Amino acid sequence: MTEIWESLFAARRVMWGDQPTRSALLARDFFVTRGARDLLIPGVGYGRNAKPFIDSGMSVTGIEVSASAIALARSDLGLNFPIHHGPVGGMPLDTNEYDGVFCYGLAYLLDAAGRAKFYADCFRQLRPGGSMIFTVISKTAPMYGQGPKLGEDWYERAPGVPMFFYDRASVTREFGAYGITEISEIDEPVEGGSYPFLTVTCVKG
Repeated sequence: MTEIWESLFAARRVMWGDQPTRSALLARDFFVTRGARDLLIPGVGYGRNAKPFIDSGMSVTGIEVSASAIALARSDLGLNFPIHHGPVGGMPLDTNEYDGVFCYGLAYLLDAAGRAKFYADCFRQLRPGGSMIFTVISKTAPMYGQGPKLGEDWYERAPGVPMFFYDRASVTREFGAYGITEISEIDEPVEGGSYPFLTVTCVKG
């Protein structure tokens, strides 16, 4: 999987661009209102979604499997926040607790066991009262059902790149143990259009 994402990275950066996602901007506002000081961003990529939090005065720690992405974050975006180089399956990668976790995408690339471990690992690294926000692809996306079917709502969209598509029922099933406070729909722009996502907010009591 790591080698595949390294090879696809340049093309995907063109598709995604360097501006933060709508989800990241909304998450920034949410974390600001809650007084969050430090965030963990698994799948931080080349840092476009880290900038709104850093610019708002928060301390950010990232996790990223792609060495190319980390290099771009350093060279092109000039970002110097700590980034653990490795897969989220290896979490925890530090012993810190955070006020917030933000993750755009990524989770839907994992299988069911990987997603379950990932969500539990993120929740464990939250301080009491902390929040985590995940943005996941919706079953209403136009590419739903395309490619070899790997399981329920799970398709291989490209060789070695599986995607799990969510609806409210699967969000509730997978995040229900983590204090869901909101599930909202959001369209995220990509080159030539936009894709529908679901944003899931959970708060640790």
